[in-house]
Amino acid sequence: MEKGDIVEMSVESFSGDGKAVARRNGLIYFIENAVPGDIVNAKIWKVKKNYVEARATEIIKTSAHRITPKCKHFGICGGCKWQNLNYDSQLMFKQKLVLDTFIHIGNIAHPNVQPIVGCPDVYFYRNKMEFTFSNYQWLVKYQKFEKGNPEIALGLHVPDRYDKVLNIEECFLQSEYSYLILNTVRKICRELNLSVYSTKTHEGYLRHLVIRDGKRTKELMVNLVTTYDYEDKMRYISQRLLNEFPEITTFVNNITDRKSLVAFGEYERVYHGNGYITEKLGEYLFHISANSFFQTNTLQAERLYLTILELANLKNSDVVYDLYSGTGTIAIYLSKEVERVVGIEVVQSAIKDAEKNAKENSISNCFFILGDLKKRLLTDNSWLNKHPKPSVIILDPPRSGVHPKVIESIIKLNPKRIVYVSCNPATQARDAKMLLQGGYDLKIVKPVDMFPHTDHIESVALFEL
Repeated sequence: MEKGDIVEMSVESFSGDGKAVARRNGLIYFIENAVPGDIVNAKIWKVKKNYVEARATEIIKTSAHRITPKCKHFGICGGCKWQNLNYDSQLMFKQKLVLDTFIHIGNIAHPNVQPIVGCPDVYFYRNKMEFTFSNYQWLVKYQKFEKGNPEIALGLHVPDRYDKVLNIEECFLQSEYSYLILNTVRKICRELNLSVYSTKTHEGYLRHLVIRDGKRTKELMVNLVTTYDYEDKMRYISQRLLNEFPEITTFVNNITDRKSLVAFGEYERVYHGNGYITEKLGEYLFHISANSFFQTNTLQAERLYLTILELANLKNSDVVYDLYSGTGTIAIYLSKEVERVVGIEVVQSAIKDAEKNAKENSISNCFFILGDLKKRLLTDNSWLNKHPKPSVIILDPPRSGVHPKVIESIIKLNPKRIVYVSCNPATQARDAKMLLQGGYDLKIVKPVDMFPHTDHIESVALFEL
């Protein structure tokens, strides 16, 4: 078997990272452009010792799971890799992914994985999108690179290629306003012949376009990220946009001269509105600035938080520690159910946002502590004398999961219940093994689909002492 060979394959399932999987002669094949149930001719493009990577070139038999993608950019843009799967099948495969992960990685024979919480809005569900400016556009027709394309591209990076940007003309992830604004900004910047920042020369003006919208409040923010302050041009752009889209409630310009391509600035200028939008989660109102972290799917975040609330089984006397508390959304959402919530977070700006959000919602029983969890729970832990020990701990770590020393410290705190919220079931299942060894039982795992048309899945697990 060699690169370039074409083989007929029957696609069986998805891998843990959302790739279509087939098996042949003892080898695993990861096949692009295919879904489980397809029979395809696939062209091999990479051969390794234990696996082969291939790309479907012909569908011989179409899977019952397959549908026609809604977006014309599907298959090139990497934003919605599962848009060719009907939504019921997406939920089924995500449910199976979580179950298999806890069995194989967590070594738990019969995990109680409950039915997944689906997302009622499978299009236009995101409240934030980041788009990148580039002078190097991915040319769809020929699928090859051309240097020095004179027209500004504005869109999303092609998967695994960070030197090229696909011009996005439509997108069904955020809102109709989002892609209309995107196309208008591109048009204006081309008319003005503005320069684009290059990671090679570290010169150029335009970097990112970030659009945020409040699904509950209908407020709309446009944020242009640039390398330097160019007031005359920015005023012109903002006024043009406001004339075409009076729905925009605030327009800001974030400015950064960092060499890396990051979609936030060291400082910002506000050209319209108050520089932030507000959004509601349940009964609580949150201020979201250009660089604030906020759950990307507002309406499904409410269902996620209701799931946390349900599994935590809170009482008025409970003391909750919210570890990796971010901007305090979970802490604030749970606050009225308990005696107090203590949040710990390593990012200082997130702590400031959390304190501001608590104040804006007239909440007095949330306390936020700045610091790295390893230090705050192991060495620099004098704050523990100021708060009662937790009866419940909420964990919402990054994709890498919880550090083993943090898990050891949590076990020593001896909470009755731990609710572990994860965007990566693999690290959640790995960490579950330590909690089980520390005297906890895994009672329930409940998946929540936050991102339809992708392989990403949120998982909420309840551990009881």
